[in-house]
Amino acid sequence: VTAIDDPRKFLEYVREQCQLGFTNLQFPLNLFNQMMSLVRRPSIIDFIRLLAAMLRLKRLHPHSTVISLYSHLDLSGTRPDSHSMAILANCYCHLGRVDFGYSFLAKSLKLGYPFECNCFLFNTLINGLVHNNQLPQAVKLLDVTVVKLGIQPSIVTYGTMVKGLCKIGDNAGALHLLRRMNSSPSSCKPDLVIYSTLIDSLCKDKLISEALKLFDIMKTEGIKPDVFTYTSLIRGMFNLGRKGEAKDILVEMLDNNVALTVATYNMLVDMHCKDGMVDDAEAIIRNMIEQGVAPDILTYNALLDGYCLCGQMDKAKDLMKLMVQTHCHPDVVTYSTLMNGYVKLKSIDKALDVLQEMFERGISPNVVVYNTLIDGLCKSNRIPVARQLFNVMQRDGIKPDVCSYASLLDGLCKNAQLHEAVALLREMESNGVAPNIVIYSILINSLCEAGQFKDAENLVSDLLSKGLVPDYKTYTSMIKGFCKKGLMSKAIEVLNKMNEVGVPPESGAYNTLIRGFIINKDMPNALSYRDIMLNMGFEADASTMKHQRSYSVLSSSASANLECSYGETVQSLQSGKKNYPYSSWRRSTIIKFDVDSAVNQNSFSAEMQN
Repeated sequence: VTAIDDPRKFLEYVREQCQLGFTNLQFPLNLFNQMMSLVRRPSIIDFIRLLAAMLRLKRLHPHSTVISLYSHLDLSGTRPDSHSMAILANCYCHLGRVDFGYSFLAKSLKLGYPFECNCFLFNTLINGLVHNNQLPQAVKLLDVTVVKLGIQPSIVTYGTMVKGLCKIGDNAGALHLLRRMNSSPSSCKPDLVIYSTLIDSLCKDKLISEALKLFDIMKTEGIKPDVFTYTSLIRGMFNLGRKGEAKDILVEMLDNNVALTVATYNMLVDMHCKDGMVDDAEAIIRNMIEQGVAPDILTYNALLDGYCLCGQMDKAKDLMKLMVQTHCHPDVVTYSTLMNGYVKLKSIDKALDVLQEMFERGISPNVVVYNTLIDGLCKSNRIPVARQLFNVMQRDGIKPDVCSYASLLDGLCKNAQLHEAVALLREMESNGVAPNIVIYSILINSLCEAGQFKDAENLVSDLLSKGLVPDYKTYTSMIKGFCKKGLMSKAIEVLNKMNEVGVPPESGAYNTLIRGFIINKDMPNALSYRDIMLNMGFEADASTMKHQRSYSVLSSSASANLECSYGETVQSLQSGKKNYPYSSWRRSTIIKFDVDSAVNQNSFSAEMQN
């Protein structure tokens, strides 16, 4: 039927097609052009019906096309209504231009449409703000529509707001919105979707008590939980180790005849495997099959991970064969999991065989696969092979990430290839991968161990200039390195620097410094810094006490011949008291070190190296 043959039948045909839906954009475009060619122009309602049907083709991204058609319609003199402007605002919101959407609200008011007629337009703008990550503006607009204008948002709008607030972790805001809906005199009350969204968010944030309270309120309101609600609670219980309560929720779910979906089964298999209960996971899969739910790739991957975590690599290989037999072919996650299992068992050659099998089956390794292998090779001191794989990775178009560089840098440093490690850092920066604090810490620690303090200090200055702050471990390594070289003033500078940059020294840093003073035969400073450490609430560790026991300390003065015995000193150190059995270190004139101690200077140096 064409517009020329019978305009009335043609419009009936257009309405019927709009109800049935379209599969492409060209057909509705042709219908639009024919509608525009009619001598008697169809009403705006028919045009809106066609544009709305086109918008349902979301996979084809029709928003720009709809905007263009509407502009053509507007230029022809067809007066828009509030609904058509809401459709246009929706299109602009999907294109990320919520500001253009607001212009249609202004135009609607200018044309004289009352606020009540703009309910759909307000809802559209609120949804657009949420989807464009503008939650604060969405909350303000919601307050305007409800409080000042008395326009009631739709349940879809409330649902979108709750989902958006939960997405950014604002559970308090989402709960406030829920309470507002419950206290509102309107008929727009929270539904299953809103309750389930909030419960899921609370469970993910480990707020199980609040989630259970909401779960009870939901049931009191007569809303029956669905499989998504139950799955969220069960997962949350498992993640907190509350397995008994998780099983109680599962029993309630089954008692209420809520059928488990493949997603629920997969979650149960994954949780049990992560807890090392592989036998239980196998039983769940058997029950899954009995209930007519076919395992998918996620099910098999979860069980495979369980086998690998338990070191049951033979079972893992058998499972992969079963996957192929059931036409559920292994994917990159499957191979990555198997490879990781071999790496953890230090079976690097078998892990390399898995990589070869991937290539043979036409499955392209991703960055996770390469990182797993590079890390395993480096920890096995097979640095040349790791570097070769690093090059293959880049040749195949896989860009190394921070983890790739961190593994290789750590391997180079542990093999005393510091020059190559520094060169790799520069290569990393030139390739556009920004080093993080982990990368810098690996290099700084290794440079300090090698006594290359100038290079280490340069790296510290470099990372500070980039807005990064060395972590506690990095500073402690620098203190340790300076102590080994007898540069105690430098070690003290590093300790003071830690306070300046907001990384306060802890027990490890103080103990390292104190051992350094003992090794360098400076007991006054050793005990002075131990006083500071005690005031900070820390205690001497076993290694520091071992060094202290290695000496006999004698203290005397001209005015009083006071003797500090080894046993009394150690007892005072162990008790954590600061009133040592000598009057004052300032009055000390002789400090005698017992060079015949069972632990000599060489063993002290070895201790510092550890």
